[in-house]
Amino acid sequence: MRYIVIGAGAVGGTVGGRLAQAGRDVVLVARGRHLVALGEHGLRLRVPEGESTYRLPAVDGPGPLGELRPDDVLVLAVKTQDTVAALENWAEAPVAGGGTAAERLPLVCLQNGVESGRLALRRFRRVYGVCVWLPSTFVAPGAVSAAGTPLTGILHLGRLPHGTDDTARRIAADLADACFEAPVVPDVARWQYAKLLGNLGNALEAVSGPVSGAAAAALYARVRAEGEAVLDAAGIAYASAGEQQAARGDKVTLVPLDGAPRGGGSSWQSLARGTGTIEADYLNGEIVLLGRLHGVPAPLNELLQRLANRFARERRAAGSMPVAELVRLADETVPSAI
Repeated sequence: MRYIVIGAGAVGGTVGGRLAQAGRDVVLVARGRHLVALGEHGLRLRVPEGESTYRLPAVDGPGPLGELRPDDVLVLAVKTQDTVAALENWAEAPVAGGGTAAERLPLVCLQNGVESGRLALRRFRRVYGVCVWLPSTFVAPGAVSAAGTPLTGILHLGRLPHGTDDTARRIAADLADACFEAPVVPDVARWQYAKLLGNLGNALEAVSGPVSGAAAAALYARVRAEGEAVLDAAGIAYASAGEQQAARGDKVTLVPLDGAPRGGGSSWQSLARGTGTIEADYLNGEIVLLGRLHGVPAPLNELLQRLANRFARERRAAGSMPVAELVRLADETVPSAI
């Protein structure tokens, strides 16, 4: 199979580079300065074993590839806010032998949250979800890093809305050869919702820095409790913290990488890079949406969603709001919202 990684940033670039290292056929899809750097210098991937450069085909869309191959796998690794544009760009791409990508090719959603899978199922017949446990960083145009060892990441994989098949098992086998563990599960959404609860802290980290001190940890606990209450009211199952810990163990341990510091998670990186957008609408905003649909208030998640979007829109510095100020806003918000 050939893997076409749509969005070769921190996560997509790491998966693409590791697959290439394992001898798999990989195409990277990027834009702007990142695309130029990939074309001129290749993909630089820094991992605990060292840095390697992979000279891989790099394109800005399906056009330069001509007809896609029947054995192509589309790996969607853009942020959720960019999903619709990517789906529109690739759905009608022709496949050799007839038909389009949406009709014939598997699409793997290598993304946080759960919304991208729903969006993809509107256009693509064969959609696969992934619970992404992959600490990685976009270092600079053409360069990404992943500090996990002995595994680079753990990627629970399955069909959406549920089920497994031979394609999922073949993808998982390729990922296993590429320094990942990729359990094939019939209920991948249950793992994705569990990861969503963890990702509710992304906006907190992006706005006020690492969730490490007592005040930040206590606020995250309140935010997560809201999320759990909403999922429970909606009747949505999610893997327990104990189940997640048992699956992960010490398989992905972070080590310092020279020249490739890890500043924060995906939302923090969006602010640090000044992209102007952030995925909070599909993380905290997913809880807000479900809360409104099922009559469960989620004021703290709404606050974080609103602040993260404001920080992105105004290109404020990542982590620039003191935690004490954020806690004050949260304490003011809860009584007025209930």
